[in-house]
Amino acid sequence: MTGLADKGAIPTVSVSYARTGRSTKANELGMRPMQEQAYGRRGEQYLLIKSPPASGKSRALMFIALDKLHHQGLKQAIIVVPEQSIGASFADEPLTEYGFWADWTVVPKWNLCNAPGTDGGKVNAVGAFLASEDRILVCTHASFRFAVDRFGLDAFDGRLIAVDEFHHVSANPDNKLGAHLGGFIARDKIHLVAMTGSYFRGDAVAVLTPQDEAKFDTITYTYYQQLNGYEHLKALDIGYFFYAGSYTDEILAVLDPDRKTILHIPSVNSRESTKDKIREVEHILHALGTWEGTDPATGFYCVKTPAGRVLRIADLVDDSDPPRRARVLAALKDPAQKHNRDHVDIIIALGMAKEGFDWIWCEHALTIGYRSSLTEIVQIIGRATRDAPGKPRTKFTNLIAEPDATEQAVVEAVNDMLKAIAASLLMEQVINPRCEFTPKRADNGPTPGFDYGDEGYDPHRCNIGFNEESGTYQIEIKGLAEPKSEAAQRICREDLNEVIAAFVQDKPSLERGLFDEELVPVELTQLRLGKIIRDRYPELDEADQEAVRQHAIAALTLTQKAKGAALGEEDSEVATGNTAFIDGVRRFVNVRDLDIDLIDSINPFGAAYAILSKAMDAARLAQIEAVIAAKHTSITPEDAKAWAKRAVQFKKERGRLPAPTSANPYERLMAEGAAAFVRFKDDGRYE
Repeated sequence: MTGLADKGAIPTVSVSYARTGRSTKANELGMRPMQEQAYGRRGEQYLLIKSPPASGKSRALMFIALDKLHHQGLKQAIIVVPEQSIGASFADEPLTEYGFWADWTVVPKWNLCNAPGTDGGKVNAVGAFLASEDRILVCTHASFRFAVDRFGLDAFDGRLIAVDEFHHVSANPDNKLGAHLGGFIARDKIHLVAMTGSYFRGDAVAVLTPQDEAKFDTITYTYYQQLNGYEHLKALDIGYFFYAGSYTDEILAVLDPDRKTILHIPSVNSRESTKDKIREVEHILHALGTWEGTDPATGFYCVKTPAGRVLRIADLVDDSDPPRRARVLAALKDPAQKHNRDHVDIIIALGMAKEGFDWIWCEHALTIGYRSSLTEIVQIIGRATRDAPGKPRTKFTNLIAEPDATEQAVVEAVNDMLKAIAASLLMEQVINPRCEFTPKRADNGPTPGFDYGDEGYDPHRCNIGFNEESGTYQIEIKGLAEPKSEAAQRICREDLNEVIAAFVQDKPSLERGLFDEELVPVELTQLRLGKIIRDRYPELDEADQEAVRQHAIAALTLTQKAKGAALGEEDSEVATGNTAFIDGVRRFVNVRDLDIDLIDSINPFGAAYAILSKAMDAARLAQIEAVIAAKHTSITPEDAKAWAKRAVQFKKERGRLPAPTSANPYERLMAEGAAAFVRFKDDGRYE
């Protein structure tokens, strides 16, 4: 359910799952559900797989690549990974033992992730592979970039290029890999499979241009589908915790030595860092207990807790002793220990143990300080979401330095706090069931496969259906605009999280939504979000831009209203368990006449503020509000133009212009915006 969980941390998200076991069961070909779904689209030339960590993307690629090599006429398959360690995910697999018709075999010399030398030196090996009769190559992003630079795009014609961790690619012209892939797509003589476990980037640059992305067939397997289909893991908590002073003095408030933990200490350049990473690790070890020495075989530290238990701790921070560090890394990767829960208890890291790191026993990903990349946060959370026996609950906690009235960097502290809230809002969209909205019409009927609750489908009201297998909820909304173009339909179907990511990362929107008591929500839901969508999708016409806006704000707001219900914002009880999210949305809808105007009138950040107010005292909140208020700006020419358009629509519907003295704050804002538009026009602000 969505709500408050254990004390100490302040979870913004707490979701329970059904443990159906579905996502871990294989079909007769040895494929788990996501892999089967992806294999069903194996004939596509351009395929984008969005699927969370541990869902089996690597093996899905093996199935698809083998089919393309044996049945679709492609010459070779080139697997491209961001770093050498991830190349191990594409090692030999005896797929026929599980029912498939071929094994995955990589000739050792063509797994360049295992080869010595630099990326530049491995370019010759790529050239030799292209001239050989062998079928599969594994290399890093860097090696591939250099090879394309040397041999040209045409050298790869007729081949499959598979890019793992695709979020490393960017449409930014400075991103060399992105530029190469854009060239391959324009040339249109290869097949491309792109895979990512991250649903949004940490910056504002799209992974692909809209024109290129439209060519991809997208497979989306959600966090909800993955976690709901586990055998053991029942619940996931995500939250943040504020501290004052040094984090090393507060660490035991959130670090439970009885839970298997990956602890990421802050970057030495961050505000949370003491600037001495070695000393920070020493403080953490001291807080946990008494030093007992180092295991010579693994390099793990042994620390005895006050309760008498000896913790085995892997230190990936100290790089001053390369042989010891190598032993620690080798011990963590030891395949013989993969199923040994007691092999290690806590891993302390800084830049490692994130993307591609596989430790199924991790029950707590604890991160100190805000991480500016949303992709990095998704990857860290993914370390804790593996299914394992005896692991019913897992969590991610972000420990953040709270704003302090005595510190000079109070604005920076507030910014970090806002970024953490934005990240939690985004993750909430990701791990809950995906939303599918449809306009309420008199001729609507139930959709097969969807559960509409105990009373079933009611043609006289807005209905909510839930399909547990696909992890999708369907909501009818009065007055909802439908996307008309194929591009807009794809955005509403696949990329609402990308739109929401841009919105919640928009600092003015988040600041005002959390702290402006005079806010009229439509300033955010219509104007700010409308501008973001116009900037992000200029190729869409105005009607489709509005349809995307309505679908995005509906997804964000209804997720937050479901959370509000679980937090006790409403009067009646909320069901617990994996149906709590949909029950919370149903409760909100059942007591209201759900239409798009109602959704636009709700502050989408209200539930986040409710949680924040539980984590901070009134004086600290007042200080933050003062910082935000000092940045308040007047209406801009662009906002004025948007308000003027809405005022024109208002006049068409009502037969009069909006009144500046109206009791309705929305109408007053339209009147103010229309008046500002006239002033700006008279001043020559518009061309």
